[in-house]
Amino acid sequence: MNGLFITIEGPDGAGKTSVLNELYPRLQLTAKRSIVKTREPGGIPIAEKIRHVILDPSNDRMDDRTEALLYAAARRQHLIEKVWPALDEDKIVLCDRFVDSSLAYQGAGRGIGMEEVAKINEFAIEGTMPDVTLYLDVDSDTGLQRIMKNRTNQIDRLDSEGLQFHQRVRHAYLKLADANPDRIIKIDARKRLDEVVNDCFYELLTRYPDYFQS
Repeated sequence: MNGLFITIEGPDGAGKTSVLNELYPRLQLTAKRSIVKTREPGGIPIAEKIRHVILDPSNDRMDDRTEALLYAAARRQHLIEKVWPALDEDKIVLCDRFVDSSLAYQGAGRGIGMEEVAKINEFAIEGTMPDVTLYLDVDSDTGLQRIMKNRTNQIDRLDSEGLQFHQRVRHAYLKLADANPDRIIKIDARKRLDEVVNDCFYELLTRYPDYFQS
């Protein structure tokens, strides 16, 4: 499979979506190939419907393993319909979240176990992993403060979890970053948005000169 698969990860409040929306047009100006911007769960109609079910605050009876399975199902369909075809066409895929999120949120946050969640997702992804992951790191207190300040009217099931949940998630992300230093690039997300975007932009241009021109 050709192409370049880039994911952006981070705990809630790290500013992933804002960074991606600012980073995408800058990369378009320098990219030597077409870029596909997408997100998880979502990116295609079936996965977007699953996303709504997962994040709907009214679904408070959802079992933790059901949640993990739904994420994996959405991920599989997203790969089939959007990610794999784009990579096969030698495009650049820029994705908001991927399997690291499930390992951190369901594996560690929900307490299912990272190995157990990895097994569920291996069935779904068939060995597909990002070429590079930009991990936006922010402490849990700051992340929750940002959520309360900026997303008061659209808090979802994961946003509404308490501090300990978000601390477990961040700890899992840091553990994944330590275990995968060649793939996961840690970015300090406590900085201003423009600084975080600049850091991400520089890392990609430096690492992948065949895909981006400086």
